[in-house]
Amino acid sequence: MRSDERDVDVPPLTEGIAPGTATDPAVGSDGPATVTVDGTAVSLESGATLLDAVEAVETDEHVAALCHYGREGIGPRSECRTCMVATDEHGVVPACSFPAEDGLTVRTGATDAAEARDVNLDLVLSDHNLRCTTCGKNGRCELQDAAIEAGVEEPRYGVFDDRDEYEPLDDTSPFIAIDRNKCILCNRCVEACNDVQVEGVLRMEGSGSDTRIGFQSDAETMADSTCVSCGHCATVCPTGALVEDGIVDATTIPLPGFTQANSVGETSERAGERSGPMTPKKRAEPTSGGDGKAGDAAGNASEDGSDADGAPDVNGTPGAGVWDDGGDWP
Repeated sequence: MRSDERDVDVPPLTEGIAPGTATDPAVGSDGPATVTVDGTAVSLESGATLLDAVEAVETDEHVAALCHYGREGIGPRSECRTCMVATDEHGVVPACSFPAEDGLTVRTGATDAAEARDVNLDLVLSDHNLRCTTCGKNGRCELQDAAIEAGVEEPRYGVFDDRDEYEPLDDTSPFIAIDRNKCILCNRCVEACNDVQVEGVLRMEGSGSDTRIGFQSDAETMADSTCVSCGHCATVCPTGALVEDGIVDATTIPLPGFTQANSVGETSERAGERSGPMTPKKRAEPTSGGDGKAGDAAGNASEDGSDADGAPDVNGTPGAGVWDDGGDWP
């Protein structure tokens, strides 16, 4: 960073992040608790939830908890309700966000709780692209695992294929592909982007059946967003909605001529190859006119690895990268 750029007033990274993504209230018990799950007593530390108790024992039924990540402060948000359990004291409750109160009795195999989990899982599946054979997450998909555990053969509410409402695949980023047809709106990616990485790129937008992953910058594609390609969103995604570009087809079953792209019908692809670890809006910008040797507007480095201002480029070397809003690259 040049000395004259150190004094630039840089706004907090969280300033533009939309509310509702970084302000989740704390969940869990106020103190240590002992909970009985399917007849087994479990001692839990302060801050525990019923899901912590369920995961500590071998339960009668599988409890999926698809919107719960369990690490890094991501979730739960009680979005999918695939973790419903029965308690003698409070009836059927979501295990992921219900505090572990001392003395509670939990039954995962209770009829009403099992039925609630099954219905909610079928609702999630009804909004999902079930073309698993051409999905890069095939075999390592949490939704697929939950459906297998629940013995789902045919979701009672149909599947996404029935409605002919596919969104184009967003393959504009050289690093992360988005398939909104597989998104279950669990919000994990949004929390990873905003709460953990503090990048403020992703958001949930729209309402009802039109709710989708969007960008806080109102960009139309991942390539045009302010994404820095850290990949955390893809890491926490429980389905194939966000996948690292290099493993998009990693677990696809080889069916000649049948790919995820042509099975959906439309893909937004990048116009050409780009270099650099970041999407354009966060690559370095020139501070003076280029002469063909210095870095250009897209942040491409010159032959000696420096940008237009002579500072090292942002591609893995210390330098004076410049935010598109004028702030300094940290």
